[in-house]
Amino acid sequence: MSSPLRIINGRVFDPANGVDGEVRDLCIRDGRIVDQLPAQARQLDAHGMVIMPGGVDIHCHIAGPKVNLARKMQPEDHRHDVVPSTAVTRSGTGGTVPSTFATGYRYATLGYTTAMDAAVPPLGARHTLEEFHDTPIIDKGFYIVLGNNIFLNQLLKEKRHEEFREAVAWWISATKAYAAKLVNPGGDEPWKGRRNSNVSDIDANIPEFDITPRQIINAFVHAVNDLGLPHPPHIHCNNLGHSGNFRTTIETMKAAEGRRLHMAHIQFHSYGGELGKNPKSKGPEIARYINENENITCDVGQVMFGKATVMTGDAPAAYVLRKITGNKWVNSDVECESGCGIVPFSYQEHIYTHAMQWAIGLELFLLSKDPWRIVLSTDHPNGGSFMSYPRLIKLLMDREFRKQEIARVNQKAIRNTVLLDDLEREYTLNEIAIITRAGPARALGLVNKGHLGSGADADITIYDELEDKEEMFSSPRYVLKDGELIIDDHEIRQDHEGRLLHVAPAYDEDIEQQIKPFFDKYYSIEFGNYAVGDEYLHRHQTVPTLGERQS
Repeated sequence: MSSPLRIINGRVFDPANGVDGEVRDLCIRDGRIVDQLPAQARQLDAHGMVIMPGGVDIHCHIAGPKVNLARKMQPEDHRHDVVPSTAVTRSGTGGTVPSTFATGYRYATLGYTTAMDAAVPPLGARHTLEEFHDTPIIDKGFYIVLGNNIFLNQLLKEKRHEEFREAVAWWISATKAYAAKLVNPGGDEPWKGRRNSNVSDIDANIPEFDITPRQIINAFVHAVNDLGLPHPPHIHCNNLGHSGNFRTTIETMKAAEGRRLHMAHIQFHSYGGELGKNPKSKGPEIARYINENENITCDVGQVMFGKATVMTGDAPAAYVLRKITGNKWVNSDVECESGCGIVPFSYQEHIYTHAMQWAIGLELFLLSKDPWRIVLSTDHPNGGSFMSYPRLIKLLMDREFRKQEIARVNQKAIRNTVLLDDLEREYTLNEIAIITRAGPARALGLVNKGHLGSGADADITIYDELEDKEEMFSSPRYVLKDGELIIDDHEIRQDHEGRLLHVAPAYDEDIEQQIKPFFDKYYSIEFGNYAVGDEYLHRHQTVPTLGERQS
């Protein structure tokens, strides 16, 4: 454990505890924040600096089979961006899909201490956990993809809702996952079985199961909320990227029927216009619905210009994008569980659609009335690398800089948005602390993260307070992880393992007798070998369900 430390003279931004730029001390002992320390405890003077909790990335893609495939597809990225080893750190490679080592180091050098991988098929859980063990410094967890799981959809077809709930709990426990993820719910089987067709309406019947996407969404909302999982269903809607998809997005949010729901990379689901034609912005309509419905949280999935890698469980969307770009690609099917598509990509300012996507993300941020329910993300690496977060923060905090950038991009696209309609808002440091730290931690149900109150994890970032916010958020002066000084004077001074965050909801063990025959008939892996053993956990934290906390 770290030795006691008192941080003095810094301006503290801790919105979860109502602290907005006050100069106050922070006391750290045994990896946690405490109320008091002895007077002789060592001190760190943060005069002229800004203190925030460590950043929390609620939606990224950093580990597992799909990420490894994306690395293999782009060797040029890694040749051109080698991260040399130091006396403390190991060597790695960068690009839009960094190596495990570089991922952990680069998150830390931005002041982030927690990151959640947003889409892992259950069969990829072991691979993901092994890569997590190799990803230094940050805490991490993953969401398991269940929205196209054939066994679960068969249970819904047969209206076996109680067994559906128990099976969801079993799958999450068996894979050591953190949350349930739905990607294009119900869309995989029609696409595979009917010559690349896809689900375009959440009330359309899926013949293979005789159910609709709305029924799948609603069933997961009820199951996850009934199980008391700390994070609600994390949903990637049907019709990602298609003109006119904002209707699907609103109907998906309505399907929650007022219960908790998290909408992933919502920028990609906020388009008007006619299918097959250039998209138009429906950012104001989506922002209005979220503002009026407090059960909804979302991350934006902001597009940032430059290189990216499309990496998605939405195989039909990847297939369409491959035809548009003509680029190399991978599409794969994970048996009985999910699809996957990978396409290297580049967003360019002069292209209408790319400029529209960039603009819609900014609209969503600027029109949001509750920063606690809108989270900063680029859907790394789909909308751009997480390394572009400092530039995105500057776009939100500096309206003059934003106006300059707006003037640089495709003006036809901009005229079809509200960015020219006196959107003068500038985010404050307190609001940045919310959308990058306190808000995502709250949406994830991580009660010890995203704040600096007594008992919180001592994950702390200290920035020099600079006028240029991109420069400020690109290189923190100090980063503490579990109370240990990982970055000192902008340099990584020691390594750290980080921990795995996962949940273990209780379930009726009889459900295993329902699942096993399905495995025996359809899977290439024996049922007894499927669940991830505790030997994969290494350093971990089992996050309690809401019911366990109350009891």
